[in-house]
Amino acid sequence: MKIWTSEHIFNHPWETVTKAAMQKYPNPMNPSVFGVDVLDRAIDKQGRLHSKRLLSTEWGLPSIVKSIIGNTRTCTYIQEHSVVDPREKTFELQSTNITFTNLVSVDERLTYKPHPEDTGKTILTQEAIISVKGVSLSSYLEGVMASSISANAGKGREAMEWVIRRLNAEIEELAATARGTIRTPMAAAVTEK
Repeated sequence: MKIWTSEHIFNHPWETVTKAAMQKYPNPMNPSVFGVDVLDRAIDKQGRLHSKRLLSTEWGLPSIVKSIIGNTRTCTYIQEHSVVDPREKTFELQSTNITFTNLVSVDERLTYKPHPEDTGKTILTQEAIISVKGVSLSSYLEGVMASSISANAGKGREAMEWVIRRLNAEIEELAATARGTIRTPMAAAVTEK
């Protein structure tokens, strides 16, 4: 078993980062995630949003890993459960693979919280527990997978920034459109006088 952890600070408020995290896929930084299906979404009595999603991914395993585990098929499915608590300002996401569970399990947990000293920033804490089973060199393979998770985490942070830029551009475009539609009737009213 190998445990990988990471912490990152986004220079954006928690609300913005949470919106981006919910819209992270698909993105050009991590094309390995090619499908996201919402299986269930509900708000509990405390006002927390619970979501269950199924992610379809293409694991880019090195050829040596494929030969060791004896499998060339790398399409995997990941079950994700997330809870957004707007009152406590926490967003917790847990995911686990539901494909290849006889060979490998990757349990990941991400937590987004406002930075305690700067509400304009958000702290992301990530943890992944990797277990390779029933093959020789399992420790080596767990290390390879931890390195892959670390690289993908960097791509994930880039993707978050990309989504945030996209969301901000959409807001600006809507605001410009709204300003234009408000000005048009007002301009017409002024010229009619």
